[in-house]
Amino acid sequence: MAPRTTRPVGTPTRGTTNPNRLRRMDRWIAAVHGAALRGSPGPPLAVDLGYGAAPWTAVELLARLRTADPRTRLYGIEIEPARVEAARPYEHEGLSFLHGGFEVPVPGRVALIRAANVLRQYDEEQVAAVWERLCGRLAPGGLLVEGTCDEIGRRHVWVALGPEGPRTVTFATRLGSLDRPSDLAERLPKALIHRNVPGEPVHAFLRDFDRAWAAAAPYASLGARQRWIRSVRDLAADWPLTDGPRRWRQGEVTVRWGALAPRG
Repeated sequence: MAPRTTRPVGTPTRGTTNPNRLRRMDRWIAAVHGAALRGSPGPPLAVDLGYGAAPWTAVELLARLRTADPRTRLYGIEIEPARVEAARPYEHEGLSFLHGGFEVPVPGRVALIRAANVLRQYDEEQVAAVWERLCGRLAPGGLLVEGTCDEIGRRHVWVALGPEGPRTVTFATRLGSLDRPSDLAERLPKALIHRNVPGEPVHAFLRDFDRAWAAAAPYASLGARQRWIRSVRDLAADWPLTDGPRRWRQGEVTVRWGALAPRG
């Protein structure tokens, strides 16, 4: 059972949300975590933590997860009671909304927790404890996805974590809107955004990505997608990427957490 608390853990976010804002993150989750969802012995349980002032992202996440496993059930969790009440009319089979926070007040352990645009208001020093708490709510083989995107979903960066801790960092963008890869730095999650300075791995990664992007300029005549793919191929020579061309074509690249983890 979920830990019982008298008061939700955490503080309210601004609640900013838009339809399709998290589509890139959703599609990545369904693609890379779909097999784990399908392998669940019972209906997979997912959580949209801090969905905001409107329930669009929770509704959309369930629909996308059900392309991987139609049995999936989802709880949208919000720390603001008024937001939970506003979401009630959108409840349907497999979709419920609850008042809560980082304690994740749902029965049992869950296959997926998505926490998008939740930790930006917290101090960097608080992130590890929140990650540990949320990972403690995961079932074996479960996934926590925590990260940030812009208001209309053009640029995302997220960390994927399992019960054991952080695994990977994914950079995702609408390629037609990209001037250079380091533009994504403004959407780094809280654990990394203050580390984009010389001497830190994430800064070196974005520097190398920009250099690869510049070297791939001749591919721009074939379109932004081909330039991105060429850049990522070059990047793979020096950085431990975990995905391949199928994901790169979507404007994504995923690198092992250990390669970008903050020093110290």
